[in-house]
Amino acid sequence: MRVDHSPDSMDPGSFYRLLTAVVVPRPIAWVSTLTADGRTANLAPHSFFTVASTDPPVVQFTSVGRKDSLRNVEATGEFVVNFAPEPLFEQINATATDFPADEGEFDAVGIEQEPSLRVRPPRVAASPVVLECTLHATLGLGNSTVVFGRVVHAAVSDTVLVDGRPDIELLRPLARLGGNEWATVGEIRELARIPHRDWSPDRMRSSR
Repeated sequence: MRVDHSPDSMDPGSFYRLLTAVVVPRPIAWVSTLTADGRTANLAPHSFFTVASTDPPVVQFTSVGRKDSLRNVEATGEFVVNFAPEPLFEQINATATDFPADEGEFDAVGIEQEPSLRVRPPRVAASPVVLECTLHATLGLGNSTVVFGRVVHAAVSDTVLVDGRPDIELLRPLARLGGNEWATVGEIRELARIPHRDWSPDRMRSSR
């Protein structure tokens, strides 16, 4: 038996909590931006985040409501996605605090920054991977805005590389779940895709 939920008969907050509890786990875009005057560096986690295109490389994050990250991106056309690793768990959570727009999270939380190569917003020095982005487009959807950023530069720490590729066990990504829940990488399973020429029900059963 299932319990039915209709967004038309529920308040938006309740359906939001349902969505975020079942669309899991969600990767985190730890987005750094600059205010229009360049004086304040903002840093905030956004858990509605994914790749939008690979050629050209475009990533996207969603701002629910008009938050500082969105306003800064609209004003400057630039942002950085800093990888959110498990060792920085508490700092990432702290940057979700609703600081005033003129109070930068880097300074408030005590996070070391480093200059970016291609854009003006700073990077998180301790983040193992950074994606420097320029604004491609925004799309308004209801109470939210999807921000599409073209990746113009990526920098990866050699401490998370194995044979030249980022290694998941070294990256140790965090993910968001429902409510105040977060997740780390648990059991890692590998399963290659089956080419159609090799397809058979027996082949599928043998891979379980």
